[in-house]
Amino acid sequence: MVDTPTVIERDAVPLAQVRALVSGRVLAPGDADYEQARTVYLGGMDQRPAAIVQPADADDVARVVVFARDNGLALTVKGGGHSVFCLSDGLVLDTSSLRGLEIDVEARTAWAGAGLNAGEYTLAAAEHGLVTGFGDTGSVGLGGITVGGGIGYLVRKYGLTIDDLLAAEIVTADGALRRVDADNEPELFWAIRGGGGNFGVVTRLKFRLHELPTVTGGLLLLPATPEVVAGFVEAAEAAPEELSTIANVMPSPPMPFVPEHLHGTPIVLAILVYAGEGEEAEKALAPFRSLAAPIADMMQAMPYPGVYPPEEEGFHPVAAARSLLTDTFGLDDAKLVLERVAASSAAMPAVQIRVLGGAMARVPADATAFAHRDRRILVNVAAMYTDPVEAELHTRWADELTAALQKGVPGVYVNFLADDAEARIREAYPEATWERLRAVKRTYDPTNVFRVNSNIPPADQAR
Repeated sequence: MVDTPTVIERDAVPLAQVRALVSGRVLAPGDADYEQARTVYLGGMDQRPAAIVQPADADDVARVVVFARDNGLALTVKGGGHSVFCLSDGLVLDTSSLRGLEIDVEARTAWAGAGLNAGEYTLAAAEHGLVTGFGDTGSVGLGGITVGGGIGYLVRKYGLTIDDLLAAEIVTADGALRRVDADNEPELFWAIRGGGGNFGVVTRLKFRLHELPTVTGGLLLLPATPEVVAGFVEAAEAAPEELSTIANVMPSPPMPFVPEHLHGTPIVLAILVYAGEGEEAEKALAPFRSLAAPIADMMQAMPYPGVYPPEEEGFHPVAAARSLLTDTFGLDDAKLVLERVAASSAAMPAVQIRVLGGAMARVPADATAFAHRDRRILVNVAAMYTDPVEAELHTRWADELTAALQKGVPGVYVNFLADDAEARIREAYPEATWERLRAVKRTYDPTNVFRVNSNIPPADQAR
């Protein structure tokens, strides 16, 4: 067993020393901007770290990592704030301050600071008619989504985000800033492509860019019956690789474009993105429009940044959420989902279905630490609620539905692990991948400095 440093209590964190370490900002409780800096995307998290460091550069990051390691301080890395891991009472490295962006239009590559979010990067790249695929929201941080894999609107056309990651700069537990790519420390480069934040703090990333000035897609709302839900999945599996889809099975919110008599009735709220435009795009979208008379059809040609609509300011949902990977989703599964969604007492229960495959599946499973290349469908189960007393009830609902939908080999996307991360982390990686990741962990972080995450321990942990 590898010993981990003793965590120092908040009152023992030497703020003066931390402030003297860095040229960036250090925020403590009571400071201006502290409340905003400690906020994450999900609600229900009221963690108050002793100090939040917003580094000016990679040197600041290195000094903070070494200081935390040497003083036994719990260290959390925060980027866009979408992580489900609560901020610790120790030190937080808020990498959202690392915002540099250099686009090489001719080479179709970009060096991006890990603290940029997907929307910011996408807007800048779109000025040149170029794209890199990230997730499904513009507010997610580049560092966090990338090291977990990156499944978004271009996953079937161009693969995972990590399939377009050409290099990275990362501060490891020894304080070294390392440039990693296929030729430089390739084993560490392999590990950060799917192994999460277990190996260091990524400060910059080099991405491949693709020429894609226009996509066709947007929102499509359909009435949800078992036949429509199963038919949607079938159509998505048969679609050309240019088309990626997300289908949310849920009660209809009171949206202005939904007739009032349909509010609360089961719908499929789908987002479809076709990488291109014109006749081929319309042909690819037609099977979905024909599943049922659409309640709303907002699909159109648009620049790629249009896939990231404005997000509601101050929206911090509280949810019990679970995720799984499966290889089949048929009529019986659709019936089950609709039954369980209808039976939920949550303010908003939903089941999200994403058909994978395409370019993502053509990369060899051992090429990156994201090894679930052959899994066909990603499902998220979520119940949003407002009363903390109901947490156990809705978590049980999510657990039971997840177990019922899981068929065959267990699997989960590491970026979608929630408070079940410790129990299910092994499902994120096949056995050979897990052991290889632990070997990399022993090399670069033998004392598990980077442990506030979906943790891959360097050695067996005592129970």
